Amino acid sequence: MTIDVHDPDGVRLQKVLASAGLGSRRACEELIATGRVTVDGSTVRELGVRVDPLTAVIHVDGMRVQLDSSVVTLALNKPKGVVSTMHDPEGRPSVAQFVADRSERLFHVGRLDSETEGLLLLTNDGELANRLSHPSHGVAKTYLAHVEGRVAGSLAGRLARGVELEDGVVTVDRFQVVQTTPQASLVEVVLHEGRNRVVRRLLEEVGHPVTRLVRTQIGPIRLGDLKPGRTRVLSKTEVGSLMTQVGM
Repeated sequence: MTIDVHDPDGVRLQKVLASAGLGSRRACEELIATGRVTVDGSTVRELGVRVDPLTAVIHVDGMRVQLDSSVVTLALNKPKGVVSTMHDPEGRPSVAQFVADRSERLFHVGRLDSETEGLLLLTNDGELANRLSHPSHGVAKTYLAHVEGRVAGSLAGRLARGVELEDGVVTVDRFQVVQTTPQASLVEVVLHEGRNRVVRRLLEEVGHPVTRLVRTQIGPIRLGDLKPGRTRVLSKTEVGSLMTQVGM
């Protein structure tokens, strides 16, 4: 059954796609004609269709298209010693200082303990923030950890099978040793967990206390070469990929 997504008072679909940065009007007409565009879950192939850009849910090749220009999502490289809140009653440095020039009311997505550095997402899209933070969506997070001691090759298998912590078993999606010396190792850990200090607790439990921890990726969003204390606005494509990952 095909539902009628045409809104006579709306904007032509190809114009909506073009203004969302998906290419020229002609290129967007080609996307529609080849069946790569869905509106509210239905594939649209006709070029005359009009939609309401404020309410239509549009996907191209399964990727959500961000249409609302008032929505902003930022990546922040959180420095060590900063708490992951917009205000700290104890007066410690918080992430608010890095977005003081933004007029939007921003929510932070997930947390990093004050000693952990790296990628934190901030958005004024409450629904996106809630979904990204909710364990049911299982968004993968990648960390680089400097740990004490030489890591044994067998540890990856043990972590994949699960390690018991005081608040339950933790399993990792991927674990690899990046560098190792007799005294210390650099490891990469990928997991879906959002529990408090889970990477630090996990590695300490297996005998490798963490000396430095940096989150390098959340879902499809990478920290890249963003400097500590700096922010960047995510592109519409990046926001679309985040929305798609959490079923928006």
